[in-house]
Amino acid sequence: MTNVNDSTILERLGRLDTCAVSDSLDKLSLKGTVTGLSPLSCLAKVVGRVMTVKLVKADEVSSKGTPTPHLCARAIKMAQKGDVIVVEQRTGIVAGSWGGILSTGAKVRGIAGVISDGLVRDVDEARGLGFPIYARGSTALTARGRVAELETGGTVQIADATVQTGDYVIADGTAVVFVSASHIAAVLDTAEQIAARESIMSKALMEGMSITDVMGADYEEMLKR
Repeated sequence: MTNVNDSTILERLGRLDTCAVSDSLDKLSLKGTVTGLSPLSCLAKVVGRVMTVKLVKADEVSSKGTPTPHLCARAIKMAQKGDVIVVEQRTGIVAGSWGGILSTGAKVRGIAGVISDGLVRDVDEARGLGFPIYARGSTALTARGRVAELETGGTVQIADATVQTGDYVIADGTAVVFVSASHIAAVLDTAEQIAARESIMSKALMEGMSITDVMGADYEEMLKR
């Protein structure tokens, strides 16, 4: 297993795509691939460390009698440049989990993007900023009185992936993939091996090899070796 520092991890992860990382997770029997979170504001690959936000029904927070901050504002303040804010919104309530002022604040702070397992607002504003948003979809309905922030920096559930602050994420036009900090070195090593083998296959096709020969047993058995 490779011993890598954070900047090297992000450089290596950024050279990959979600398919190679997802295949690596499969080979290592790990979870983390999330389907259905689409790039809404701009088609830009996002790679970074995770800062989490957990949203719940508004009355679950207001009933505690403590003032609540505007959702996701704390995450923007706490995150480091290059981090990715990851939002859990699994309440079933149709409401924005992210909006335009948040996109502006995140852009100013150097946040790499936001990934929400829910709906977001002000997509056009984010597009104008060139700020990447991945989400289930969009809505004009405000979070006010509907959903609120329960926790920042804890553990969240994004589809069937359990994600913690400090984990890693890569998102592109295909999918969103999370990798725990404890497994990142092994996942990177395996993903790079997979990507290298697929690069050789692509080169063989360009040089005239038959697609049936290239996509034969070697490809089908790749994740078993």
